[in-house]
Amino acid sequence: MEKVIDIQHLSKSFGNNEVLKDINFSVRKGEVVCIIGSSGSGKSTLLRCINLLEKPNGGEIIYNGENILDQGHDIYKYRTKLGMVFQQFNLFNNHDVLSNCIVGQVKVLGRSKEEAEKVAMKYLRVVGMANYINAKPKQLSGGQKQRVAIARALSMEPDVMLFDEPTSALDPEMVGEVLKVMKELAETGLTMLVVTHEMGFAREVSDRVVFMDKGVIAEEGTPEEIFNNPKEERTREFLKRILNRDMD
Repeated sequence: MEKVIDIQHLSKSFGNNEVLKDINFSVRKGEVVCIIGSSGSGKSTLLRCINLLEKPNGGEIIYNGENILDQGHDIYKYRTKLGMVFQQFNLFNNHDVLSNCIVGQVKVLGRSKEEAEKVAMKYLRVVGMANYINAKPKQLSGGQKQRVAIARALSMEPDVMLFDEPTSALDPEMVGEVLKVMKELAETGLTMLVVTHEMGFAREVSDRVVFMDKGVIAEEGTPEEIFNNPKEERTREFLKRILNRDMD
């Protein structure tokens, strides 16, 4: 399987605080990778560095064989290849649902309004929000907003979907509806990189789980390896704390 994104020796500091230290990992086409770890372990910063919302201090991000951190790379073009779903939805509050899913396609990809609408409707159907096209974000529940945000990202037809703790701002009863959509997307072969604290989702849906601790990748492996037989003491401690059960 070809590597869609290959990260080599990536580092990121905020002042004297080194948040990412020598990160090396890749995401292959069609793979679902979940990144887990405590708050402050660098998970979200890693995701934000991958789509260049944060500029790494060092290292390489290889996309389709080229280091996109090299001078002269078209960052905006690269960003269109990465769909991003945030914790806080980030919808345009003055636009209705359909318009939220159209505006990026027209402005950034140069699609006609008709084509953009067709694509938007396709993905709004996928996430179960096709009946809400005229609603404004303030009329929607948190779970509905996040499903629209997913449809908006999918409408750009990216190579990779990045999810930054997509359920953390949701009420517990809405978490399931978003995870269900994500699980269905994973089953279609979409390449997904997911920062999450939903261990059930990571265990059930991911091909590979990456455990981050204090700015490094402490361990990575299949869900089976990470959840049933973690090698590192700190992985065991984290899972014991999160799952509240004995890992020995």
